[in-house]
Amino acid sequence: QVQLVESGGGLVQAGGSLRLSCAASGRIFRINDMSWYRQAPGKQRDLVAVITSGGSTNYADSVKGRFTISRDNAQNTVYLQMDNLKPEDTAVYYCKVVHLRSDYWGQGTQVTVSS
Repeated sequence: QVQLVESGGGLVQAGGSLRLSCAASGRIFRINDMSWYRQAPGKQRDLVAVITSGGSTNYADSVKGRFTISRDNAQNTVYLQMDNLKPEDTAVYYCKVVHLRSDYWGQGTQVTVSS
């Protein structure tokens, strides 16, 4: 079983920055893909960014050039650096990791961007 703890959300003005963290713990053998999703009120949960165990990354078009995903394999932690935030980035952000072919989700952290 893998537990995920997220941190770093909050309230920020448009144009500001936030850094989200998601630390995995438990009986970890090898974490494969690590990713961030977000869900705005009344909308579906969408993929924001993903990073493979080898370090390859992929981003949603809406965040390319503004968000950066990274990971620390020694600490089993994934980060999301969010710059030039926009009001439309307001959502609950969730991390997800794949471990031994199972998906594990964090509890979510609120990001609110004011105009």
